[in-house]
Amino acid sequence: MEQHRLLLGTIGLFGWLFSPLALAADSFEGPVVAHVERVVDGDTIEVRAEIWLAQSLIVRVRIDGVDAPEMKARCPLERARAEAARDYLERRIGNADVRLTDVVYDKYGGRVRAAVADERGDIGEALLRTGLARAYHGGHRDGWCGGA
Repeated sequence: MEQHRLLLGTIGLFGWLFSPLALAADSFEGPVVAHVERVVDGDTIEVRAEIWLAQSLIVRVRIDGVDAPEMKARCPLERARAEAARDYLERRIGNADVRLTDVVYDKYGGRVRAAVADERGDIGEALLRTGLARAYHGGHRDGWCGGA
């Protein structure tokens, strides 16, 4: 009987240690090597991330620190800017390998937020330098219509 209790206690301990709650972290520093499977829009990509020992997963990644115009635009100007940002990402990192760092859960389920870089440098900074996106670190986002 004592051996049975000891076994159950051990199983309970290891079950807790290896549970998703015990293993999940709020962030991951990285780097994680990922292959861009698809550019969703000017600030979101879908990647196949190599997580460990030839294991990979497909996940959407919001590029941290930037806000690009939305494809579901409120005006023709926003739509044109959204297409320009998306097309830039397609040319620069479409079907290429990138590095993800500072990976955190995004406020929208099903995707993460991360710094994204290729061999030429930080993708968020490149979007800002080219004027295709604005700096964004949470909170209110201004619209892209009407001279914004």
